[in-house]
Amino acid sequence: MITGWPTAPKGQSIGLLGGSFDPAHPGHVHITRAALTRFGLDRVWWLVSPGNPLKSRGPAPLDQRIAAARRLMDHPRVTITDIEARIGTRYTAETLAFLRVRYPGRRFVWLMGADNLAQFHHWQDWQDIIETVPLGILARPGLRIPARTSKAARTYRRWRLPGRASRLLTRATAPAWCFVNVPMSDASSTAIRAKGGWR
Repeated sequence: MITGWPTAPKGQSIGLLGGSFDPAHPGHVHITRAALTRFGLDRVWWLVSPGNPLKSRGPAPLDQRIAAARRLMDHPRVTITDIEARIGTRYTAETLAFLRVRYPGRRFVWLMGADNLAQFHHWQDWQDIIETVPLGILARPGLRIPARTSKAARTYRRWRLPGRASRLLTRATAPAWCFVNVPMSDASSTAIRAKGGWR
């Protein structure tokens, strides 16, 4: 499935939510809507990846995952995209480097759940990521404390914005990150696959 390049006028702030979306679920929708509001984003792009380098098991076919994501996430300011497959990147740092060149004048914010912040230091070039774009962290069940005490959180604690200042994140210069508590959803792709509700 060819999705085309997403568009956004210069000056806009764009949240980037990456993942395999295998499958997309209401938890993804929940944090996307929360991110639009809490961080004052103009748009959010879902970057549906060809595969997750940290997972040994491959995901469902990309076109199947994109189609399912589009059925679930119907919002005028959210775009489902296959950018990483188009440009051939496997790592977030590479994707961000490409996007900054292709979309000058836009302000990107990398979005992730607290579970990802807890293991963010295992990502390829993780320090390059946080020093390239601000990070918007959204709380998920059971992982608030591990996220807040993670290596990334401790290393970059000086650059953390308080939750009450979350709407300033899009204007912040990296490194900058903000952890916000939102009403949580415990939906997970892993649980959906385990119950046989996918593929």
